[in-house]
Amino acid sequence: MLSGLRQRIVTALLLAAALVAILFWLPAGIAVAAVMLVVAAGAWEWSGFAGLARPPARLAYVAAVGLAIGATWWLTATPATLRLLLMGAVVWWLIAFIWILVGTARGGASGAAAAGFLVLVPAAVAIGRLVEIEPAGRTYLFVLVLLVAAADIGAYFGGRQFGRHKLAPRVSPGKTWEGVVAGVLAAGVAAVLTGRLLGMPVLAWVGVCLGVVLLSVVGDLLESMFKRRVGLKDSSGLLPGHGGVLDRVDSLTAAAPAYLLGLLQLGVVG
Repeated sequence: MLSGLRQRIVTALLLAAALVAILFWLPAGIAVAAVMLVVAAGAWEWSGFAGLARPPARLAYVAAVGLAIGATWWLTATPATLRLLLMGAVVWWLIAFIWILVGTARGGASGAAAAGFLVLVPAAVAIGRLVEIEPAGRTYLFVLVLLVAAADIGAYFGGRQFGRHKLAPRVSPGKTWEGVVAGVLAAGVAAVLTGRLLGMPVLAWVGVCLGVVLLSVVGDLLESMFKRRVGLKDSSGLLPGHGGVLDRVDSLTAAAPAYLLGLLQLGVVG
């Protein structure tokens, strides 16, 4: 147990160092390229949810996701089209929540393949656009990661201490409503603190952050649903103690489009 925890901590510290390097040391173009490499790794893992086992088929899926990201990036070069993409992504995640609740066995391999595009493409564009925004885009992205991390930590410890009522037992038996509440409270504290540091209108900022955090829970549940379908505990073994790339960014894929949309609505980026 101790060695597993030590491995998890070491991997987490390395990931944190890589995140800081990408966000604050690399030029914007290289940082965007690094984000896209992470998304490509996520697409490789997602291809397994779609029943693709042979490397050529999985590479073809990764390439298709990459082409979709490139096309979407080009199509969302204006604020108006970017807003449309982000609003569409939020609607998709609301639909995904209904899917999780009532239709976990529906969709099959083709549904899983299509879901991968809907999950990865808007998230990649939203995160890439945030990285590009000067001078504060990377700071806002770092805050998003902090919010999601606070929610995850709060949910973990709150669920362990107080968890009684299962959130979605058919999808993720370990998650509880009490854990969700604890995660939202932890994220709320982080939102108040970061809002004050960034000079945000606190009530509006906290509202945006809590909405984003609630969607991040859906991202986590959706990946769990697809892993459960194919009998996987982790999306891969790439990150020792943490599973795969998707296991680390599933919450972020749902949160990022809503977060950027919120920043645009607040007028702090544009």
